[in-house]
Amino acid sequence: MQAATAVPLWELRDITKAFYSTQALKGVSISLHQGEIHALLGENGSGKSTLIKCLAGVHQPDSGEMLLNGKPVTFNHPMDARAHGVATIFQEFSLVPTLTVAENIFLGRQPRRATGTIDWDKMRAETVNVLKPLEIHIEPDALVKNLSVAEQQLVEIAKAISLDSTLLIMDEPTAALGLAETERLLRLIKRLAAQGKAIVYISHRLDEVFVVADIVTVLKDGNRVATRPITNLKMGDVVKMMVGMDIQQHYPKISAVKPTPCLEVEGLSTEHGVHDVSFTINAGEVFGLGGMVGSGRTEIARALFGLDKHTAGTVRLFGREVHFASPSEAIAGGVGLIPENRKADGLFFNFEAPPNITISRLTDILRGPFLNPLREQQAGENFVKKLNITPTALEKSVQFLSGGNQQKVVVARWLFSQARLLLLDEPTQGIDVGAKLDVYHVINELTSLGIGILLISSDYPELLAMSDRVAVVRDGHILHIAEAASLSEYQLLSIASGAEVTV
Repeated sequence: MQAATAVPLWELRDITKAFYSTQALKGVSISLHQGEIHALLGENGSGKSTLIKCLAGVHQPDSGEMLLNGKPVTFNHPMDARAHGVATIFQEFSLVPTLTVAENIFLGRQPRRATGTIDWDKMRAETVNVLKPLEIHIEPDALVKNLSVAEQQLVEIAKAISLDSTLLIMDEPTAALGLAETERLLRLIKRLAAQGKAIVYISHRLDEVFVVADIVTVLKDGNRVATRPITNLKMGDVVKMMVGMDIQQHYPKISAVKPTPCLEVEGLSTEHGVHDVSFTINAGEVFGLGGMVGSGRTEIARALFGLDKHTAGTVRLFGREVHFASPSEAIAGGVGLIPENRKADGLFFNFEAPPNITISRLTDILRGPFLNPLREQQAGENFVKKLNITPTALEKSVQFLSGGNQQKVVVARWLFSQARLLLLDEPTQGIDVGAKLDVYHVINELTSLGIGILLISSDYPELLAMSDRVAVVRDGHILHIAEAASLSEYQLLSIASGAEVTV
């Protein structure tokens, strides 16, 4: 961190913002200095996103003022913010799937030849220069729609960094990244701060915050709770400010493993990078899959859910051999999947929570051949209460819910379906501390009912704490299976990355 200048680069004074009857921000003030990494923390709904969208020109404050180098500025459009040196990485991707990586990074500012035509060679070369510091190995001509979620996230980051900005706002930049990618990004953020950029960093991963941040501001219910140097804080202090109470146990694991096998996989291979995989999940067990992004973890889940064709091997569910050729067959067989990208693959964004929940088992809400709206609403109300989902989910489409509430709606769907095996792919990605705890408690409840769980998580402390056993995956192979309690983060990472380690 560079020494903070006397006059902040940016200052937000008494910012208020309301959306209809909801007061999102209530007189929030923060200062952002050159060379400083300022973490903005709070639960979903605390006002973080609204505050940065005011700074990014997406929203206009109802009152208060924004100052750049001590002088008031007003933004009526995101382009105004960009013109004043603000670059933003939003949690929702702003990429165009049908364009290439290079076209996305330089969208709207493509290098031109003297004739006015696009200089494609220069754009590709500059794209390589942008990607290289991030250690991103993606071809400039690759179509974004063909990239993984993690790769798309890295392109989004590269796009923002490529702008000639003095302020970089990063909203959950590591949500879709594995440990190695996250560590590279944090190193890059520190380098950018050392070059004099001011950085606003939003993350639900508090361990990252304590690695990278210089100062922390916590928001709660639209109010600024506190702003303090990171050196004056412990993680427990931050959690208490965020949720308003002490959380003694971040990972409330309750083991409920039963001796009956739930899932038995032998020699499974697929057309999409799964090679000779074998493992067993017992009833009531949380079986974790650890590994780097792109290691094949998600492909194993896709194979079990009938999304990818098997080329070899057998799968038995509660002792019966199964051959799921489609997700509908897997659902009918008692398997549920919470996908890595809930926004694209997990929810019907134009529906409220009840239809999103009951879609997995429509036969339970039929009256003759027709849907019974009353039964659907009653089922929705039951799970909204059971999983502590915001009641507005019963009336508003899920696109207006926080990430944590959206995730719990997906969990509710599979509870309603009476699934006996749940495949959870990054189930707490991008959700806050309180919502994570809700998910962990749901996992405990599911396993107490004898439901087997396959847990994929790039959050290694979470994976080790909430799993009973962990398998380490690399290049589509399972390299090692061990009791979670016997593995350390270092050992897990070492095996996953190919380093030599004694386990």
